[in-house]
Amino acid sequence: MTRVFSGIQPSGELHIGNYLGAVQNWVQLQHQHACLFSIVDLHAITQSYDVATLAQRTLDMAVGLYASGLDPEKCIVFVQSHVAEHSELNWLLTTVAPLGELERQTQFKDKSQRQESIPAGLLNYPILQAADVLLYKGRLVPVGEDQVQHLELMREIARRWNARFGAGYFPEPQPLLTKSKRVLGLDGQAKMSKSLGNTIGLFESPEAIWEKLRPAATDPARKTRKDPGNPDICNIFTIHQGFSSAATQADVAQKCRTAGWGCLDCKRVLADNIIAALTPIRERAEALRSDPPGLIERLRAGAAKARALATVTISEVRDRMGFLKGS
Repeated sequence: MTRVFSGIQPSGELHIGNYLGAVQNWVQLQHQHACLFSIVDLHAITQSYDVATLAQRTLDMAVGLYASGLDPEKCIVFVQSHVAEHSELNWLLTTVAPLGELERQTQFKDKSQRQESIPAGLLNYPILQAADVLLYKGRLVPVGEDQVQHLELMREIARRWNARFGAGYFPEPQPLLTKSKRVLGLDGQAKMSKSLGNTIGLFESPEAIWEKLRPAATDPARKTRKDPGNPDICNIFTIHQGFSSAATQADVAQKCRTAGWGCLDCKRVLADNIIAALTPIRERAEALRSDPPGLIERLRAGAAKARALATVTISEVRDRMGFLKGS
C-alpha cells in the first residue's frame, strides 16, 4: 500500500475547520493507504508558545483524532517528539536544503514579518516537514493548496540528497490535494482559528453550537429576509457542504437564491446537522478522557510502530552518508 504521512499541530481541541479541512479526509484515507498521522509538537515550538499547556494540548489533540475516527488498528497515530529520528533526519537534511528556497517560502515571509528577531526554526520549518515525510518514505501527503509550496521544496530536498548520497533512495512525495473547501471562521472574514474566537469546537454542546452559529456572518447582500442571496459566497453554505446531505444543500441553495427563507432558518438546519454529526464524536471523546492511562498507552504504541520504521531509514541514511557505525 502507498504510504501517506500528515501532521497536525497540538492546538488543543479540534474545531470544525480542522475536521472538515483535514481530519475527516484522514479518516477515509486510513482505509485506502498505509497512513501515519502525527501530532507535530516539534513544529509547534518554532514560535512562541505556552510551555505549561503544551502537554495537555497534545493530549487534547489526540482525543480529537481518535474520537473523530482514526483507528490505531488501521493507521499509526503518534506524537512527533516521541520518535527522536525526526530530529536526527531533520539535521541531516539541512546539509542539502537550499537556503534561497527556504527564504522564498511564502509562510516564512509572512510569519517573519511579525517578529523582531527571526528564529532559525521558523526558517527551517520546511526541512523538518521534509524529514517527517521522508523518514517513512512517504509517497503521498494530504495537503491544502497553501502547503503545496512546502511540498515542492520537500521534493527538491529529496532530489538533492539522492543525487549526493544514493540515487532513488528517497521517493519524491506527491500532494494529495484535499477536496474540502476552505472554511472561514464564523465571522466570515478569516480562517477559522481559536485565537480569533471564530470557531465551533468538535466537543461543543448542542446549546453552544447554536449560540455560536446564530450570529455568524452570511451573504452581506441579505440585509433583510426578503433579499435574495448567493450561497456560493456564503460561508454558512460552505459549512453546510461539510455537514448536510446533497438534498439539503440543494434545498438550502434554492431557498437562499429565492429568499424562500431567512438566514436564521438556514442556520437552524445547519446547527441540527452539525449536532447530529458531532454528538457521537463528543461521546467518544468523553470516554477517551475518562481513561488517561489508556490514551497515553495508545500514543506510546503508535510511537513504537513509527519508530520501528524510522530506525530502519536512519540506519540506511547514516550508512549512505558515511558515518562510523556505533555499538
